[in-house]
Amino acid sequence: MRPFPDDLVQAQQEWAAVYRQLAKRPGDTGLRRRLYQLSTAVLFHAHWQERGGRTPGALRELRSLGQGEGGRR
Repeated sequence: MRPFPDDLVQAQQEWAAVYRQLAKRPGDTGLRRRLYQLSTAVLFHAHWQERGGRTPGALRELRSLGQGEGGRR
């Protein structure tokens, strides 16, 4: 399993939480803006500059960590 920085995992977890909230309130502009901010934070995080970069498998692994409340590394 590939280790991810805590702030990246936290941003992905928050992204998942905001996404679920937005599904319940699709017209909430504040939630939509926050989702865009978090998407940018996750996709352009410095971690992805390392060798190997932002591969589909790495993104999938990060998303699976973001789905659980306490899932880390």
